[in-house]
Amino acid sequence: MAIIANSAIACLRAGKTAIGFGVSALRTVAAPQLAKAAGYDWLFIDMEHGAFSVNEATQLCIAALPVGIAPIVRVCAGALDEGTRALDNGAQGIVVPHVDTPEQAKRAAEAFRYPPQGHRSWGGGIAQFGYLPPPVAQAQAEINAETLVVVMIESPEAVANAEAIAAVDGVDVLLFGTSDLTAEMGISGQIGHPRVQDAYRSVGAACARHGKTMGMGGVYDETWAKTYIGMGARFLLGGADQGFIMQAATARAEFLRGLA
Repeated sequence: MAIIANSAIACLRAGKTAIGFGVSALRTVAAPQLAKAAGYDWLFIDMEHGAFSVNEATQLCIAALPVGIAPIVRVCAGALDEGTRALDNGAQGIVVPHVDTPEQAKRAAEAFRYPPQGHRSWGGGIAQFGYLPPPVAQAQAEINAETLVVVMIESPEAVANAEAIAAVDGVDVLLFGTSDLTAEMGISGQIGHPRVQDAYRSVGAACARHGKTMGMGGVYDETWAKTYIGMGARFLLGGADQGFIMQAATARAEFLRGLA
């Protein structure tokens, strides 16, 4: 069986934006279908802040594959073993938070790529082939090409090291964790602060020089989202299930109470 294509990678290769639907509260296998129906390209399954087990995360991954929305799992900082287990069970990409140095980025890239690009162990990873994989060497090469490795830029140190991080082979996306970045800068919540704008400019330039994609997370204000997308951000976290539900449900309740 042919490999199931990574829809987020397909968007990026076509020069388009890839928009993610964050999942931290939803647990049912309906979540990928709901996200796809709402127009999203990838599912951001959050094992850093959400209370997912590896089993729960991978059930969502397997459910997402036939829907055509890429399951991307964020693990905790340093939990590369959880990332490889997620990839072995249907994930099409891993997000590693709090990557401050090129050495940390290199460890992540090598952990999530099969040789010769990395040192990932072969444990199957065949959900992406509908459990009918080709020979091992071919399967590994195809999975490497359809796996997204995302490192998060969440500190002034990471911004300062962006050039070296972007130069790491096997890293695809440098994703801003804008909220944590502002906290580390001592300007918590000020997502439009000049220092944050400067950070987006410098990281965007580093990505452009090394053929990598800049990502935007933690920016839900439309003005600043437009600004940072204008600076080149194309891997975009659109929001998360809790926020989407609260926003829509609150608006509906206010409307109905207004009628009464």
